[in-house]
Amino acid sequence: MGDTLFGKIIRREIPAEIVYEDDDILGFRDVNPQAPVHVLFIPKQPIATLNDATPADAALLGRLLLACAAYAKQEGFAEQGYRTVVNCNEHGGQTVFHLHVHLLAGRTMQWPPG
Repeated sequence: MGDTLFGKIIRREIPAEIVYEDDDILGFRDVNPQAPVHVLFIPKQPIATLNDATPADAALLGRLLLACAAYAKQEGFAEQGYRTVVNCNEHGGQTVFHLHVHLLAGRTMQWPPG
């Protein structure tokens, strides 16, 4: 499951506030939230960056985004709106090299983000 911080969270070696889990995806609150709701969704199968995803990962990537949408609906902010973000590599802002989607909600998002 990878030797990153997120691999350790998947294996329950370090604590996280888990808010979503299915067979393939784990969702947990970001420890440094940038919005009132800031949840990270990760595939349990490690993929370092979006660049490392292959056509064989297409279904998993789809399930990753669908998990974000399901959580937004479950928590009641889907209709009001939310943002999903995938950072890729250093200049994209990625700091943990296990593909993840940031789900941000609970405030109005600005564009461009900065």
